Amino acid sequence: MIRYQKQIGAAPVWRIFLLLYMLLSVPFASFAVTKQAADTAYKKGNYQQAIIDYRNILKQRKSADVYYNLGNAYFRSDSITMAILAYERALLLSPGDNDIRFNLQFARSKTIDKLAPESEIVFSTWYRSIVNFTSADSWAIVSIVSVVLALILMLVYLFVPQLLWRKVGFFGASFFIIIFGLSTLFAWSQHNAFTNRKGAIIMVSSVNVKKTPVQNGEDAFILHEGTRVEVTDSSLPGWKGVRLSDGREGWIPTSKLEMI
Repeated sequence: MIRYQKQIGAAPVWRIFLLLYMLLSVPFASFAVTKQAADTAYKKGNYQQAIIDYRNILKQRKSADVYYNLGNAYFRSDSITMAILAYERALLLSPGDNDIRFNLQFARSKTIDKLAPESEIVFSTWYRSIVNFTSADSWAIVSIVSVVLALILMLVYLFVPQLLWRKVGFFGASFFIIIFGLSTLFAWSQHNAFTNRKGAIIMVSSVNVKKTPVQNGEDAFILHEGTRVEVTDSSLPGWKGVRLSDGREGWIPTSKLEMI
């Protein structure tokens, strides 16, 4: 009788675990099927269907690869501005991806506005190129591995009696502590750039950039769709203060651009 009661009590538990497994598996299976369907539609040249599928995937999960494929589908559909926006978002998630960067530059070459970047000191260019060499997650992995190796080498220095190994432990630990500090800084820089992103893309055919945030204010210059701007001020409802890569500044109605 006791044995029978245990069996009856155990059955609902297994059913609960099975139900949880099925519920957790559905989103991942759905993602895989949808991604495969989107890729198939793209390969067949059905770019509009691919766009719909990729956008649905991105509602469930943000991915640099999906944004990249979405950008390609938009580009094939001659939607250059939307392609640029998708490539920018892909690059934000995977700044070290050369394919994304190349396609973004190629799409930008199709836009009207050609902006020359401001000159900057060599150190800033060098630092940014290193930070963007890989993703924040990759820098975090480097940081974790470095601190583990530093601890191991520190133990070698403290407890191994041979002088040669003590030197290896000391200098090796010092090296990996430096790598830990730098990789942590790079990961933080990327995370900060992602969470506090200020980039935006002009989404209308053309817009008059104002000197002041009023509709009848004096025009400063004109921008065209696909141009990237940096938002410097979001304090006024309906307006964004923007800055271009060449240093020019002005105000644009919020509805005319979309944040990356």
